[in-house]
Amino acid sequence: MVAVERRAPEGDVVVDYDRRHLALYAALLEAADTGRAWQEAATSLMRLDVAERDAEACWHSHLERARWIVGEGLGTAIDTFNQRGPEIKVE
Repeated sequence: MVAVERRAPEGDVVVDYDRRHLALYAALLEAADTGRAWQEAATSLMRLDVAERDAEACWHSHLERARWIVGEGLGTAIDTFNQRGPEIKVE
């Protein structure tokens, strides 16, 4: 499992963090679509301690990033993921 940052990337720039976390994004979307509680998804998928003050914000930022990647950001993500580099920014 790849460690997660406290906040997922924001904005319309796709970065290497997104590439490394695609499986997590997919799992978070599936969990949300099936109605799993955020606490369960955060614990099982992200290895977060839900008792921590910012755990829900961390989970939420990653879920929102996943929704952006498969929605509005899909074209940008596909273009970016076809490129190479340690951190890829599309403007």
